Amino acid sequence: MRVLGIDPGLTRCGVGVVEGVPGRPCTLVAYHVVRTDSTDELPHRLLRLETELNALVGEYSPESVAVERVFAQHNVRTVMGTAQASAVAVLSGARRGIPVETYTPSEVKAAITGSGIADKAQMITMVQRLLRLDAPPKPADAADALALAICHIWRGGTKARVAAAAAKIEAAVQKARIQQRKGSR
Repeated sequence: MRVLGIDPGLTRCGVGVVEGVPGRPCTLVAYHVVRTDSTDELPHRLLRLETELNALVGEYSPESVAVERVFAQHNVRTVMGTAQASAVAVLSGARRGIPVETYTPSEVKAAITGSGIADKAQMITMVQRLLRLDAPPKPADAADALALAICHIWRGGTKARVAAAAAKIEAAVQKARIQQRKGSR
């Protein structure tokens, strides 16, 4: 499974592409940071972000997109910019019909380090180890995006398979009910 992880941000938006399957080591495909100029008007910044993310989704053809879910902060301006960037990130996958999943920072930290309260340094170190990289991915936005992609492969991939299995069972039950009704007439 190929996953494009996005750590949304209006000034710096991390993007990481990883391949793997649940329970196995993942492989780095690429990582980027999309930057916008803080002096530009908001519509232009969002448009640049959309253009760049759409190009990366097109270039890497992921099977899924994983986006960090916006969480509450004291700085309302920061939250607004992150929320707007997050919406653009979600749309980048949805426009192409690619499944998009969101994860909280603590979900990602727990998946990557085993602790939902891991700090940035621990996360970067674990991403480097998990992807068997010679050096840590920089900047931190890129490492966060890679962590999101790994988290989705390990957690989201399993969730998707469980949901697919449940759908198959439900379809089989419905088919059996229909056949039972036909047989009792």
